Amino acid sequence: MNKREFLKQGLAATSAITCSPLMSLAGGESEKLWKWSKEGLFWSPTPRGTKCLICPNECVIKEGESGLCHNRVNHQGVLYSIAYGNPCAVNIDPIEKKPFNHFLPGSKAFSIGTAGCNLACMNCQNWTISQTSPKETRNYDLMPDKLITETIANNCQSIAYTYSEPISFYEYTFDSAKLAREHGIKNVLVTAGYINEEPLRNLCKYIDAARVDLKSFSNDIYMKLSAGSLQPVLNTLKILADAGVWLEVVNLIVPGWTDDPEMIKRMCNWLSKNGLANYPLHFDRFHPEYKLTQLSATPIGVLTMAREIAISEGIKYVYIGNVPGLDAQNTYCPKCHDLVVERHGFSVLQKNLVKGCCSKCGEKLPGIWQ
Repeated sequence: MNKREFLKQGLAATSAITCSPLMSLAGGESEKLWKWSKEGLFWSPTPRGTKCLICPNECVIKEGESGLCHNRVNHQGVLYSIAYGNPCAVNIDPIEKKPFNHFLPGSKAFSIGTAGCNLACMNCQNWTISQTSPKETRNYDLMPDKLITETIANNCQSIAYTYSEPISFYEYTFDSAKLAREHGIKNVLVTAGYINEEPLRNLCKYIDAARVDLKSFSNDIYMKLSAGSLQPVLNTLKILADAGVWLEVVNLIVPGWTDDPEMIKRMCNWLSKNGLANYPLHFDRFHPEYKLTQLSATPIGVLTMAREIAISEGIKYVYIGNVPGLDAQNTYCPKCHDLVVERHGFSVLQKNLVKGCCSKCGEKLPGIWQ
């Protein structure tokens, strides 16, 4: 089955969802749950409502209401996810689109995302799904077992939990990743890393690679730009590395917000001092989106400046993203400096690797290459 046939076949969409009685209220309570509801894995009852323990927001949710991520609800004193098995985005993507540069280059990822996010980034490129509820989007009926079947049928080596925020559809991500591992399929997390330690360590058992958005190295900017805070994301980076999950970090350089050279230097210094110098760092170009359409795109010179700072701080593999054709998209051997992986946009033009080693000098490059 190709992607066109898959999407054409009857994965349940809005018509099925709007008829579902999840939030049909009678006497102030939900009558019953729909098939896409799943009891939460990390929560606690309190006198004021159910307290979600997945992320640092730790929302206390009253009966019949949802948390800040739009897809965790209190039903009769129990916390449920309403994003389980009903993604609103389903695609087959090159792994480079996530972006991953040191993880199975040239491979395909079966990519899914549901509505909702636990942050509220002013520059979000997927805000039409991230800032709403699964009740409001056009969704597919894709339970974990069917997700695995479609991944195999489409010859994808991995499943990418992406587009919105997989932390907000945690239970769906967790169950799917666990089942994928049993079938030899790799799992990649495309995340802002805004998650508490216990659920993260629980998820790490089944995640092979994570791309984390480090949105700023200023707590004040984090709050103003994304409605979050910095320290939980730094904790996530260290926990992922400690758990043996392959890690790639993305820093989107937003003009006037995250383009300060001193802040970039502090960020890169922190990454180096915390044992993350051998993991790729991507500086991505900002394009005007959502609530920041008044800004211009990031100048190429600013991206180049950031890359030079990162290299001077000891980061070994530094890339520039969202600018096709730049040499800074390619991977070079750190020993002989020969071209190892040549890229253009999301395409891999050539790979000069043998079992993860440079084909010219034999130097092993960090990453998951096969």
